[in-house]
Amino acid sequence: MADFLKSSTSSGASQAERKQQIMQSVRSEIALSNAQELITTTNDKCFAKCILKPSTSLSSSEETCLTRCLDRYMEAFNIVSRTYVSRLSKERLEAQANGTSTLS
Repeated sequence: MADFLKSSTSSGASQAERKQQIMQSVRSEIALSNAQELITTTNDKCFAKCILKPSTSLSSSEETCLTRCLDRYMEAFNIVSRTYVSRLSKERLEAQANGTSTLS
């Protein structure tokens, strides 16, 4: 009987580990998708703004414009990301203090 309970407990732990692995995999896929979308968006917007007459090479002014545009986009993205993560952390702490559950 003890072996049955032990087997059942280890199976539950195994399922919990598998669930965590799947959740981590999904998080990684979402992060990759978000990064790809960010790159595509910045490329499209900065290209449209900076490359007025496409040719076989970039002029120095086009290179400068692209660099600045991409830098601004990344700076804005980082500010928004930090603010969002901070807000989520704050909300989780408040939820824990109030004894309510949050999604992980």
